[in-house]
Amino acid sequence: MKFLSTVLTLAGSDPCGGAGLQADLNSISAHGLFGNSVVTSLTVQNTQGVLCSHDVDQEIVAGQLEALLADGKPSATKTGMLGNEMIVGRVAQLLKRHKIRNLVVDPVFKSTSGKILLSRKGIDVLQEKLFPLATLVTPNLKEAEALSGIRIRTRQDRVKAARIILKPGPKAVLIKGGHSKKDADDLLLVGKSLYWFESTRSANENLHGTGCVLSSAIAANLALGHSLEESVARAKEFTFQAIELGVQTGKGSGQVNPMGALFRQLQRGPHLERVQWAIEELKREEIGALIPEVQSNLGFALEGATGPEDVVGIPGRIIRNGSTIATLNAPEFGASQHVAKIVLTAMSFDPEKRAVMNIKFQEYFLDACKRLKMSVGSFDRAKEPKNVKQLEGSSLEWGTRQAILDAGFVPDIIFDLGGQGKEEMIRVIAKDVEDLVGKIKKIHRAIRKNPIKKEQESWRKK
Repeated sequence: MKFLSTVLTLAGSDPCGGAGLQADLNSISAHGLFGNSVVTSLTVQNTQGVLCSHDVDQEIVAGQLEALLADGKPSATKTGMLGNEMIVGRVAQLLKRHKIRNLVVDPVFKSTSGKILLSRKGIDVLQEKLFPLATLVTPNLKEAEALSGIRIRTRQDRVKAARIILKPGPKAVLIKGGHSKKDADDLLLVGKSLYWFESTRSANENLHGTGCVLSSAIAANLALGHSLEESVARAKEFTFQAIELGVQTGKGSGQVNPMGALFRQLQRGPHLERVQWAIEELKREEIGALIPEVQSNLGFALEGATGPEDVVGIPGRIIRNGSTIATLNAPEFGASQHVAKIVLTAMSFDPEKRAVMNIKFQEYFLDACKRLKMSVGSFDRAKEPKNVKQLEGSSLEWGTRQAILDAGFVPDIIFDLGGQGKEEMIRVIAKDVEDLVGKIKKIHRAIRKNPIKKEQESWRKK
């Protein structure tokens, strides 16, 4: 049986799973480590806020901790919500006695909704007893102000506050900038050495549990043997992904999703298999007549895709091979910037629309789509702004967006009549790759059932 390193978290329980012990354990597991936990408080809360909390008796907290430490020392430990001064004191006493290393202290004072989670005396004991044992203390701006007595408005204020927070004896302090109105930059002070971690602020602002995820991710990286600076950098990247992949589970704040990146990675293999299945189905359907002169491609995005690297495409495109189709390469993520931009633009309006394929434009092809009761939208390349034309690869993104805005929803079909050096085209948009194959088959069969000769076409002249 394989021995697995453990990371211990001491924190309050969050029944909605976005913060506290639940977020800590998910973050630890996502790093390939095993999480141990000591419950310090039971909160009554949901995504709309903390209603009340009930601190666990200090002796029960101590009993949990002693039992775990008697069984073996963790590779790293993280503390979050500790509730009151008695719990803080007992935890500090035991961690000191067992010479616990790689201790990350997240000084949780208030919930996001403003509920007090640590008494004033508890803050004093935290600084006096627990900080001297800490490898790192991770206050947010409000917590740093409370710990230092400094009103933080500038970067220099953060530095002054960090130096004061270091005085009780922690090896380092990380003042998190996520609550700053100007930027999301974090300051790490290790002894006399300053490190600034500049951050891009995520569009997902109203999320619960970011501090818990970050501190537990730092502890996990320390357990994996990374330096403090590297652990902070890795944890910040991990937390940013967890924010970007955040989920809505209730009526209130969204939840940071520390398992999101892992789940997405696990989806990649099945996604490739599903696209390969789609190609084989379309080969059997013999859809060669639908392939345009510039050939086709098929895009299928992961849930929550943020860039072309999250969209499966066909390297070398889908080519016509007589009455059927052929591909030169197996599906890959990031294989087609063009279809990826169409999919990602559609998803920005409707996250459920994750698949697309371009097919040849013929007037009676479009008529077939209408007969099938498919919704149809279009854009006019002649109206494309000059700055879009000059930016390589932006035309399809602009055109897709324009068609969706004009329709007021994401249609099944988006077409354009081409332009200088641009072939006219139909794009079929679907919920997933199975839905896409179904639509392509219906279009193809409708065309075969009601063939129309080119000389009979009149749609464009009307």
